[in-house]
Amino acid sequence: MKKLLSIVSAMALAAGMTAFAQDTAKDDMKKAGKDVKKAGKATGDAAKDSAKGVKKGTKKAVNKSANATEKGAKKVKEKTKSNPSS
Repeated sequence: MKKLLSIVSAMALAAGMTAFAQDTAKDDMKKAGKDVKKAGKATGDAAKDSAKGVKKGTKKAVNKSANATEKGAKKVKEKTKSNPSS
């Protein structure tokens, strides 16, 4: 009786493990598709983040250049105003 019980339980365990670990090609393809979609989204998000950084850096550089140009123009204006050459 014990021998029969151990054989039946071993068979049930083996059958359960094979059914549990079995993936079909369709499941594999679904998983691969989901992984590709996830990677694409991550790449898109990274591109957006880097574009925002470029935009911020460019804006900062343009503003600094404009301020420096304005400062230089004021100096030139002051020099020409206070030095009457004629």
